[in-house]
Amino acid sequence: MDLNGKTAIVTGGVSGLGNGAARRLMAHGARVAMFDVNRDKGLAAEQEMGENARFFEVDVTDPEAVAAAVAAVAELWGGVHVLVNAAGIAPAMRVVSRDGSLFDLHLFKTVISINLIGMFDVIRNVAGVMARNEPDEGGERGVIVNVASIAAFDGQIGQAAYSASKGGVVGMTLPIARDLGPLGIRVMTIAPGIMDTPLLDAAPPELKEALGKIQVFPQRLGTAEEFAHLVHTIVENQMLNGEVIRLDAGARMPPK
Repeated sequence: MDLNGKTAIVTGGVSGLGNGAARRLMAHGARVAMFDVNRDKGLAAEQEMGENARFFEVDVTDPEAVAAAVAAVAELWGGVHVLVNAAGIAPAMRVVSRDGSLFDLHLFKTVISINLIGMFDVIRNVAGVMARNEPDEGGERGVIVNVASIAAFDGQIGQAAYSASKGGVVGMTLPIARDLGPLGIRVMTIAPGIMDTPLLDAAPPELKEALGKIQVFPQRLGTAEEFAHLVHTIVENQMLNGEVIRLDAGARMPPK
């Protein structure tokens, strides 16, 4: 898909991997709607990025808010052609902690609600809008790129909820691609490894260096720009569909 003149929605779009993707898509001609719960960062990003960027304060666990925001973007710019699902949380807790306390069931449900159910809600609403697009010369109406994690495959100690949510994202990639294929909509998932995002801003340099050593090559953390480059490649390459791509420099996570 040629991005020039197209409209993209990026959840979690005001920071980290989501913002990297938003900036890349906009730099190649797209108008970008950033869905996020961080109002201050969202308004600042909108002002910095210019007239082709809009911030929508959206909690992906609120179905009414999701539906209203997707409809507003479609009305503002005449449709939606690309969706990047990057919103998510990654709290850690053991099933049974050393003090004997059990994994907080409410926390488990919250992670699933945001990372998996919320993502699916955005997908179904955006797919409904994409289905009304005029197909391009290749018959394509839209591209959806979901963000999982290598924790879906190599979950570490404390990541039961996070790995379950990202495993769900991996598992639904192909069936959703099969559902939407007849409509000319492709669905892909990226499973990033350890990325240098705001989540690691407070980490000391020696920890970042140690985390980089887990990668086979290059032995460093990935960047939002590299993630965004892969998103762009997926959007442009029509043969990429129904698959999960690990973006991890060959890393396999140890237990902890």
